[in-house]
Amino acid sequence: MAVTLLAEGSSIASADGSPAWPDTPVMRRQALAILQSLNADLLSHDSATLTLDRWCAAHRLASEPKIIAERVKGEDKPASAEVRALLKVGEAEPLAYRRVRLKCGERVLSEADNWYIPSHLTDEMNNTLNTSDAAFGRVVQPLQFQRRTLSAELLWQPLPHGGEMGSQVQRGAGAMLEIPHYVLQHKAFLSTPDGKPFSALVETYTREIFAFAPVEVK
Repeated sequence: MAVTLLAEGSSIASADGSPAWPDTPVMRRQALAILQSLNADLLSHDSATLTLDRWCAAHRLASEPKIIAERVKGEDKPASAEVRALLKVGEAEPLAYRRVRLKCGERVLSEADNWYIPSHLTDEMNNTLNTSDAAFGRVVQPLQFQRRTLSAELLWQPLPHGGEMGSQVQRGAGAMLEIPHYVLQHKAFLSTPDGKPFSALVETYTREIFAFAPVEVK
């Protein structure tokens, strides 16, 4: 058995520049392990932004491994009754909405919808959120918030149902693994140390989390 480690810091890319891995049983198992690793890391920490900072640095996805938030404007989504119930506010309470793409370099690692209660934040925090692309988790970090995950769903299963490869995956030599655009989704809310919720989140992670060279086993 030969093990080949592709150049450290490099990435395999398909024709459109998206990450691409060889479609082999070993690569599929490796992809599942990586996806589960990120999922566990997110579940065990309060800040998704800081978790992605570490992911970006560990896998060398950019020369400056720090997550930046790119705001998506013009796509406002009113808070649903479910969101208001989660945040424990009535229809009269103003909520702010923010949609961002969290990027490591030029790679979008996640897309996030965030509804939050401005009155629970400081004026400085609200001003920063309204006038910049700063990541929400970094801006509200002084609140020492706690994260509560409501659901964590793998949107992609690299292995066939049951986890056995068998004859279910028969690709030609040189075939590349087809990774869908979205691979993982978390729904969560943030609360202050005294238990007051102030932010409801839907975070959808993209295949760019795999944008690094895998260990290829032959």
